[in-house]
Amino acid sequence: MSLNMEKIMQKLTGTSDGKLSGKVAVITGGTTGIGLATAKLFISEGARVIVTGRNPATIKAAQAELGDNAVAISSDATSLPDMDALAKKVKETFGKLDVLFVNAGYGQWVPFEAVTEEVYNEMLSLNLKGPYFIVQKLVPLMPQGSSVVFTTSIANVKAVGPLSAYGAAKAGLRSLTRSLAAELMPRGIRVNAVNPGPIGSTAILQKVGMPKEAVDQVYLQMAESVPMKRLGQPEEIAKAVAFLAIDATYTTGAELPVDGGWSQL
Repeated sequence: MSLNMEKIMQKLTGTSDGKLSGKVAVITGGTTGIGLATAKLFISEGARVIVTGRNPATIKAAQAELGDNAVAISSDATSLPDMDALAKKVKETFGKLDVLFVNAGYGQWVPFEAVTEEVYNEMLSLNLKGPYFIVQKLVPLMPQGSSVVFTTSIANVKAVGPLSAYGAAKAGLRSLTRSLAAELMPRGIRVNAVNPGPIGSTAILQKVGMPKEAVDQVYLQMAESVPMKRLGQPEEIAKAVAFLAIDATYTTGAELPVDGGWSQL
């Protein structure tokens, strides 16, 4: 069979010669921003993907944008029953899981003096407790050679304004990356983290109620603090996630900064 005819047959049969051909990935918080960009990249590499979110509008839009190789579902990243339902969906639909990208999360922009117990608990539940238990729920479906990637944050190594509870949770997630890397190593599962700096086009700050004008000002200040003098883009983080998930076969327990040099220079 000629190379051109082989590619035509791959297209007709839905197969691919990408790095993730035949693989299954789950991306929490995968309907917008970094998660959506990563889903697109994974699909382009031949993967079948389940993405999760909570907003019905973004779930519907993501499904339409990602197409037939994706399943977009509603799942609360802090709810253990929702995690059980997600694990059941993965098992029933695909029977296994090769890549778990634990990406769902955000930070509440609240000064230390104004942080309530409710805010504190929300930050730790979403950014640390949720990631812990979603891995616990899905690991039984992950064969040898699979991988987990967490999204941490520049806030776990740099003091970033009124993000103390969020930064503490993400620092805990960095520690969890090491602990789970050690514990899952005998199963042949790698665990790493990607650490984004300020990323444009994600609308995270607006999701927590910050007015657009204030968001623009915060992003401007952050861009000035980054040595490269710009915000990152979701696609740049997606490439780092793909590296950790696919190519970094001799790497586990690591955190990869993708922050324009902010944490390094």
